[in-house]
Amino acid sequence: MSMNPFCEIALEEALRIKESGLASEVVAVSMGPSECVDTLRTGLAMGADRGIHVEVTSVLYPLTVAKILKILVEVEKLGLLFLGKQAIDDDCHQTGQMVAGLLSWPQATFASKVVLDKEKQEATVYREVDGGLETLSLDLPAVIT
Repeated sequence: MSMNPFCEIALEEALRIKESGLASEVVAVSMGPSECVDTLRTGLAMGADRGIHVEVTSVLYPLTVAKILKILVEVEKLGLLFLGKQAIDDDCHQTGQMVAGLLSWPQATFASKVVLDKEKQEATVYREVDGGLETLSLDLPAVIT
């Protein structure tokens, strides 16, 4: 059990945004058996303010994870959701898009840099594509992977 390196990058970006004063709290989430608490401890050690463990003993599929995240976003009243770009166990690249669809939030995938404008309530996302960089502008709340 260890943190997915893509999720680690997402957490680092969330922490960077909080350190710049553009977010008030970073909440790390892990889903799975009780051993997942170790992954949350890593997130807390990195600087997350809180950790939420959703204990699940059955196999988790991307849609199930997206539905759980949707509920957490609504309960916690979160305004920006960062996820790793893909899972490392099955290489799925679906959860971010699914949760964005369930929430009816805009999304940006494969982000390499994120700039928030708190006043305008928007995020500018830079993503690396074959021809160079692509720049997207998203209204907040949003999902970024």
